Amino acid sequence: MMSRTLLLLITLAVIPGAMAGQENPDLDARVQKFLDEHRRSWRDANVPMSDGQALYDIIVEKGYKQALEIGTSTGHSAIWLAWALSKTGGKLITIEIDEGRYREAVRNFEEAGLRDYIDARLADAHELVPALSGPFDFIFLDADKEWYSQYFRDALPKLTVGGCFTAHNVSDRTSGRRGRGRGMRGTDEFVELLKSTPNMETQFITTGGGLSVSYKSSGL
Repeated sequence: MMSRTLLLLITLAVIPGAMAGQENPDLDARVQKFLDEHRRSWRDANVPMSDGQALYDIIVEKGYKQALEIGTSTGHSAIWLAWALSKTGGKLITIEIDEGRYREAVRNFEEAGLRDYIDARLADAHELVPALSGPFDFIFLDADKEWYSQYFRDALPKLTVGGCFTAHNVSDRTSGRRGRGRGMRGTDEFVELLKSTPNMETQFITTGGGLSVSYKSSGL
């Protein structure tokens, strides 16, 4: 007769993501309470809640574990990313150049209960992103818009096949869409770069700030 331990191991092996992360109701309640209490207080270049939720959903749905955020601000998006990674068993590296924003973000991570899921770095992303070894299966970009194309070029080789590269304040202007999801000045070159990169499949989501979502289809 098969032992109970062996049966458990086999069961876990055939359930996708069974060992990836664990349910943590206490953490969920703490994060939700933090987000509810700060719902109207996010300023200083943070993403709106709808964008945070969209990023969370991508990570959980795809089971991503190795995430990079370029541009922490005071931590709203990082909290959504790290909360999702707590479900998949992953961790986030997030980079912020401004010391005041960085310190406020770290305090927010502590209050939300997500510090263990976040490697927060006070650094110049222009220098650090090329130096990171990776690999990453999820990247979120929300930093200086005029550098978006270069961030993409530096990060793409570190993105795994099947991985996702997302960017904030971006839209496909040629789609004729209007409203809150329009791209910001400086992102046009980046949008054209996304479209011309053969191994990236890109869609544009009209959320609170506008998101590009690109999946890497091959290692070319």
